[in-house]
Amino acid sequence: MTRLEKLRKRLGQCDEILLDAILMRHHIIKDIMAYKEENGLNILDPEQEERQKEWLDGRLEDESNASEVWDIFHAIGKASKQMQARKLFDYNIVLIGFMGAGKTSISEYLKTLFAMDVIEMDQIIAEREGMSIPDIFEVHGEQYFRDLETNLLIEMQARKNVVISCGGGTPLRECNVVEMKKNGRVVLLTASPETIFDRVKDSHDRPVIENNKNVPFIADLMEKRRVKYEAAADIVINTDGKSLIEVCEELVQKLLAMDENDK
Repeated sequence: MTRLEKLRKRLGQCDEILLDAILMRHHIIKDIMAYKEENGLNILDPEQEERQKEWLDGRLEDESNASEVWDIFHAIGKASKQMQARKLFDYNIVLIGFMGAGKTSISEYLKTLFAMDVIEMDQIIAEREGMSIPDIFEVHGEQYFRDLETNLLIEMQARKNVVISCGGGTPLRECNVVEMKKNGRVVLLTASPETIFDRVKDSHDRPVIENNKNVPFIADLMEKRRVKYEAAADIVINTDGKSLIEVCEELVQKLLAMDENDK
């Protein structure tokens, strides 16, 4: 056996060790998740991820190939997150609520926690139309925009295990709610009118309130939409005064409880 053949054999042995270690890691993650669920512990633990990062930084401090090794560990971590997401949610998570309720922030944080794909409906529609949402309203009218929303929700029936962040008016159409529930759980995020105003006051991408940015107008519009929002929702979460991790942990726990009740 030549030296090259010996080296390739050793490399193959390393690959076997790596594969066994990765499979073992995935099994341990499943056991950890099961333990947390059985004992009523928080599912989310971003501090553990930070501890792993610090450990890896220390181990790779003097390694010349640190960035490449980092990429490998990042890929393993992402795969683990996706595995957790598939176990927890064999459906789409559909976020609804008034503008400024936190849909975009929560969807992005869920993406960070679980490596889930995010469908930001307003963003996708704007990109496909080649113009901003206010411009779509002005050029084509609200009805045209609402039809685009419905068509996008129908398109999402081909997807699973993604986070769909809806525009504030999306759940006002009953046909939209029907499409949301075909393969998704609908999560209503709420906040006080004062909180909403504080979050949207500097934005110019919300044509419905562009000329009426004040608490009374927002409160009145929220009340008009409340019944349809609540009728569409599978679970409701108030985001006032809560951190992203607190909202996401509440979301996960309520979805797990809902799934348990459906068994």
